[in-house]
Amino acid sequence: MNTIPRDTAHCPVRKAMNLIGSKWKVLLLENLRDGRKRDGELKRLLPDISEKVLIQELKDLVASGLLTKHAYPEIPPRVEYELTDSGQQALPIVDSLVAFGKQHLAA
Repeated sequence: MNTIPRDTAHCPVRKAMNLIGSKWKVLLLENLRDGRKRDGELKRLLPDISEKVLIQELKDLVASGLLTKHAYPEIPPRVEYELTDSGQQALPIVDSLVAFGKQHLAA
């Protein structure tokens, strides 16, 4: 039987939760599955997220290697975000959450 290590530094579940465990990170990954988006577009897709939280969650996802940030030297500045290969690898987890949510919406 597989068990989760007691040493939290080596716990794969804890690592995954640290990477994508917030509701906003999962929703950001879901909304970026179709390609690059600007932060303003993400804000429109997730109207309940505050600007401060959006910026922090995007920074966290970039720092963890799940997103790439593309900044263009234009006026006004343009910044776009897209999934990295690691971010793409997280999508089956998001898909499982979607299926689980749909199953329990009917309940």
